[in-house]
Amino acid sequence: MGTYSSGVALGSAGRSRDSARAPGPARSAAEGWAAAEHTLSVVIPAYNEEDGIADILERVLAVGPAVKATGIAGFEVIVVDDGSKDRTADIVRGYPGVRLVQHKVNRNYGGALKTGFRVAAGDLLAFLDADGTYPPEYLPQLCGEVMKGADMCVGSRMAGAKNDSPLVRQVGNFMFARLVSLIGNTQVTDVASGMRVFRREALPALYPLPDGLNFTPAMSTRAIHENLKLAEVPIPHSERLGDSKLGVIRDGMRFLNAILWTALAYNPVRILGLIGMAGVALAVLTLGSLLVARLSGVTEIDRWGVFAVTTALVSAVAGVSLFNLGAMFNYLVTLFQKRPIRQGMFGRPIFARPLERHFWWIGGMFIIAGLAVGVVSFFFSFGGWDMSRLWLWLLGATMLILVGMQFVISFIVMRVLDELSRRDAQVHLDLQGSSTL
Repeated sequence: MGTYSSGVALGSAGRSRDSARAPGPARSAAEGWAAAEHTLSVVIPAYNEEDGIADILERVLAVGPAVKATGIAGFEVIVVDDGSKDRTADIVRGYPGVRLVQHKVNRNYGGALKTGFRVAAGDLLAFLDADGTYPPEYLPQLCGEVMKGADMCVGSRMAGAKNDSPLVRQVGNFMFARLVSLIGNTQVTDVASGMRVFRREALPALYPLPDGLNFTPAMSTRAIHENLKLAEVPIPHSERLGDSKLGVIRDGMRFLNAILWTALAYNPVRILGLIGMAGVALAVLTLGSLLVARLSGVTEIDRWGVFAVTTALVSAVAGVSLFNLGAMFNYLVTLFQKRPIRQGMFGRPIFARPLERHFWWIGGMFIIAGLAVGVVSFFFSFGGWDMSRLWLWLLGATMLILVGMQFVISFIVMRVLDELSRRDAQVHLDLQGSSTL
């Protein structure tokens, strides 16, 4: 996304972007937000951070006047001591202007942040780490983006500024950002950043969030799927003071799980559909090459050929099954959420009528085609054709019938789910009657 001199808006659809563009009441609401008095609460989770907590507190307190210059009237700093065994809490007590909240036992990074948000007085919430890796001097820029209309502004370590974090973490952060951009259909550069400013009113949409270090990627993924308006500001990232608490493999897997499971709870067909399409494409390429070889006179295959045939059959059936499963899950999500949320594999409708409404006849055509190929092959076998000339056609017929059955079954299930999702509205309509007689 290049280098930014200020924030770059990331929201591509939904409530926030529409309200930013719409004239009249939406614009008045934005102007009312900017004109109201706001308080920023900066939450700093700390666990055994005696080496760096004093430095970060002094830097955060020093940036208070600059934050207020953005139009924010109130400013408070909260340290959540997450069951530290060292002098972290004693050092924080030496700063009268800082609120100290203590956990008797360690509740992990996300748990500490949620405690801080719960006790905070501000309608704007911010957080950053206690280890000195994130620069509080950039808080005014992040606040400025929220004051201009963003629901959340993320300090991006991957947007072109200096980044001193280990290369393996930079690569991991890059991959996670690409993954979230793909499944969320919104371009982002840093989903695991531990420095953010956001509106308190966004919390109900963002929760629930995990208690671990995977708090931040889950927050970014949920914000995108809840259609919150996001912005990013490039920030430098420094080496931490003391030992890192993040394990590359262990926490990397937790980050991946948080992203995938959060996205699946909103738009399953985006992930399952893409995987399914990849499986179908592999099957088409494999069977296509086998068909070309068969038409060229090849009637026998070696062990690699057998493996290719098996792979094609499994990929075709599994690919269609995953695609259909994702579409069905989208109906379930709508049923539970009582509203569609960024539904669709491509983030917006492609067909005037949803594709799944056509599954019944698509499946029927596959079944008819499979039966036709199978019957013709059967009669050719009685006409003297050796099975070596017919096995590929019989295999193709089997695959077509199985795929067709998947489409038909999926259509039936989704039709039932659609009826259930419309039930409340239909009951209300039947009870109230039509407005015209």
